[in-house]
Amino acid sequence: MVKMRRIVLWLASTITIVVLLFGYHTSTNKTSSAATTNSTSSPTTTSAGGETTSSSPSGSSTKIETYTGSVAQTRWGPVQVKITVQGDKITKVTVLQQPNGNRRDTEINDYALPILISDTVSAQSADIDMVGGATVTSEGYVQSLQAALDEAGI
Repeated sequence: MVKMRRIVLWLASTITIVVLLFGYHTSTNKTSSAATTNSTSSPTTTSAGGETTSSSPSGSSTKIETYTGSVAQTRWGPVQVKITVQGDKITKVTVLQQPNGNRRDTEINDYALPILISDTVSAQSADIDMVGGATVTSEGYVQSLQAALDEAGI
């Protein structure tokens, strides 16, 4: 009889733990599209060289330039980023290429890329954390980002 109670108690504990584990929701950390938009709200004009300048309210002009990183070949596909720089600040990151061979690639990138972009704009460098579950994409992203930063001289 005591043995039966132990078995029932063990089974109930195990089921409780499994239910709690499957019920736990990790943070999706959805970032707004504001992380991928230009942080300036002043009017912009395009110069002859394809560079964009922005007039600030004080009347001075700050050059906005874009730099494209090299294509990082990962085992799941290519990753390439383009950064927009105003002065010495990264104001925008655009992902030009990403792994997209299947539905799972799309799910991973829809989750990971906004986090990577937000972290890049916050850190102002390629010294950012990898996104769990998207290590390969994160590594390709950082490799291409560093190439763009090197080109920009940042």
